[in-house]
Formats: sequence, structure tokens, C-alpha cells
Amino acid sequence: MTKKAAILFFILFAFGIGSFAQTNASREELQKQEQTLRKELEELNQLKDQIQKNKKSTLAQMAVIKSKIAKREALVNSIAKQVKIIDDAIEANKQDVQKLNKDLDTLKSKYEKSIVFAYKSRSGYEYLNFLFSANSFNDAVKRLTYLKSYRQNREAQARAIDMSQKDLNQKIGQLGSNKKDRLKTLGVQNEQLKVLVDDRKEQDKIISQLKGKEQEVTAQLKQKEAQRKKMQSALLTIIRRETLEAEKKEKERQAKLKAANEASAAAAKAKNEAAPVASKSEQKTATKNGNKVGAVEGGLTNTSGNRPYSALETTEEGREASISIENNKGGLPWPVDKGNVYVHFGVENIPGTKLNRKSDGIELAVPKGSSVKSIANGVVKYTGDINGDLTVFVQHGKYFSTYTHLSSINVSVGQEVRAGTLLGRSGVNIEGEGSLLFMISNDKGSFLDPENWLKNRR
Repeated sequence: MTKKAAILFFILFAFGIGSFAQTNASREELQKQEQTLRKELEELNQLKDQIQKNKKSTLAQMAVIKSKIAKREALVNSIAKQVKIIDDAIEANKQDVQKLNKDLDTLKSKYEKSIVFAYKSRSGYEYLNFLFSANSFNDAVKRLTYLKSYRQNREAQARAIDMSQKDLNQKIGQLGSNKKDRLKTLGVQNEQLKVLVDDRKEQDKIISQLKGKEQEVTAQLKQKEAQRKKMQSALLTIIRRETLEAEKKEKERQAKLKAANEASAAAAKAKNEAAPVASKSEQKTATKNGNKVGAVEGGLTNTSGNRPYSALETTEEGREASISIENNKGGLPWPVDKGNVYVHFGVENIPGTKLNRKSDGIELAVPKGSSVKSIANGVVKYTGDINGDLTVFVQHGKYFSTYTHLSSINVSVGQEVRAGTLLGRSGVNIEGEGSLLFMISNDKGSFLDPENWLKNRR
């Protein structure tokens, strides 16, 4: 009975340690997220201070404060999850303490009865009488073994009590530590909630400013829209050029294969005419084999599997590049080592106005001169100025990535690049703020949300 109790306590102790380790692992992950969010918020605060020096950057101020609020809310939620983990740990430790107290009382009660029995049977005469009343020598040995095991059993009871008492003390210590940790984490959460209130007040202030500067905001939006359309037109021109070139090469390849097949068929026909007449079965076999050769020589097409046709995938290299980028969707590296997305993909309403802003990609706030890298293996298809912005287009099979607002370019057209290859250095946007505009599109000219393709930074 006592040995089973000791084993039970050991299992409970081990399970408690395992649960505690698992909780810590989840907590550590949340704390890493918290650190990342704090770093991003610090960078956004620096950007906000920089933007405030530029009186024309009302839209940029709104973009930054919206991004700050979103990240602050994520930070508060992360801290709330940590509080929940701590609460769960407190509840689990409370239950463990109650269980250990109950089991300890049971062990003490049994040990007390054992001691009382031993005290009552302390007389040497009692032990001797018990031994000598045995019916045989074997029976006496059994009785002696019993007395020895009884003594060992009491010692095991004492050890089990000592072990359970230590476990109880440890759980009580953990419980106290959990409660202190909870108070500290709640304090951090309350601090962030206060800052969040200040951020929202600042947003309201900027919205009020936007209402009084609608003409200025409209002018900024028109300028950005003109830039967006020129960038879109340039990209579509490149996609059409690459598509036509790929189709031309494919037609030439097919024409060469057809000519080769016709020449092969003519040679075979001439050989057959010069040779003795073959039997009908031999003629059928020759025709069948000739058809097989022609089918093999027909070359690769991009109709393998269920992939829709794309002229940019008529070569093996094109298909591999497309499939590679698709397989890594959600895990592609970011074009910059650090920086915050403060303009997201899609259509966004400008608060305080009836105006909308459309973005074909994401705009990242980065210090001027930051390294800009390719997100995947590909070929550079354009480098140059588009509407006053230095830009690089990289083709990845039927996908294209665009990097603009650059201050310098380090690659040339036709150059093969790998994921992580330095394309250039970041510059400034039309408001004069350090940024990088990054876009992903397909062979149809449709723009895709880059944040769905890039890996999660947290």
C-alpha cells in the first residue's frame, strides 16, 4: 500500500513538472512575440517623430498611428494570454496543493497507526513468542521475513511522508511565485492599455486634422494614384513582353521538332521503300514505334498535373521557379531585414474623409540605405526609373516581385538572382520618408497580398 502511494506521488510530481514545462514553453513563445512587438512599436515611434517634422505627411502620420494601434492591441492581447496561462497555472497548483494535503494526511494517519502498533508490540517476548510459535523452520523464516518487511514498510512510509511534504512545499512556493508574476503581468497590461488610449486619442487628433486638410490629402492621393498606375503599366508591359517572347520561343521549338519529325519520317519511308517488303504486322509495329518516338520528341509542355496553361511555364526552368515560390507561400523571406508595414495591401478608407487609397503592395518604413533583397530565385527583368522612383522587377516563373522607392540598384537586366541576393538600397517615398514599396503579381497582371506570401515575423 505504501509503495503504491510513493509511486503515485512520484507520478504526480513528474506530471506536475511536465505541465509546468509545457506552460513555460507557451509563455516563452508569447514573451518572444511581446519583445518583437515592443521593438516594432519603438521603430514606429521613431518613424512618427521623423514624420512629424514633415508637415505634408498627414497621410503617413495616419498610416503610422493605425499601425501602432494594431500592434499595441496585439501586444495587449499577447499579455492577456500570458495572464490566462498564469491563471491556469495558479488553479492547477491550488488543486495540487489540496490533493497533496489530503494524501499527506492519509499517509500520516497510516504511519501513526503503524507506530502505535509497533509500540504496543515493543516487548522482545512478543517477538520471540511470535517466532517460536511457528509450526516449522520454514514457517519461522517466513515470520522473520515478515517482521523485517514490516519494519521496512514503516521506513518507506516515513520516506513517502517526507517526499510528499517536500512536494507540497514546492507547490506552495510555485503558487506564491505565480501570484506575484500575475500581479506584475497585470501591471504591464494596464500600462499598455493606458498607452493604447493615448494612441487612440492621437488618432482622433490626426483625423480632425485630415478633415481640415481634405484638399491637401486629395492632392497627395492623386499623386500616389498616378504613381501606382505608372508602376502598374510598366509591370504589365514587361509581363506582355515576356509572355510574347516565351510564346515565340515555344513556337520556334515546336517548329524545329516538327521539322525534325518530318525529316525522320521521310528518312524512314525512303529506307522502307529500298528494303524488302515487310509483312503487315511488321509495318504496324514500325508505325507504332515511330509514333512513340514522335510523341517523346514533342518536348515538355506545361500541362502536367492540373496547372493552368501559362506561356511563362513552357520551359522546365519557368515551371520550377513558379512551383518553388508557390511551395514557399507563407514562408518567403522579407525583402528587408527590419521594417514595419505601415501601408497594407488593398483599398483603405482615409478616416475623417470620403477618400480611399489603393495599394498594389505593402509599404514598409525602413531607414534610407537599408539592404533590399530578392525574396526568391529568379531573373531580373527591369532596372530603372519609373515616375521618379528607382525600381527593380524580378521574374520567378509566372510570378513577378517589384521593389521600388530605391536609392541605388546593384543588379542588371538578365542577371539571375537567388533568394537573399542584394538588389539595391532603399530610398524615400514621395513624402520624403524612408520606405520600400514591395509588390507580388502573377502573369495575368493581378497583384497579390505580399503579407500572405511572406513568412510571419512573429
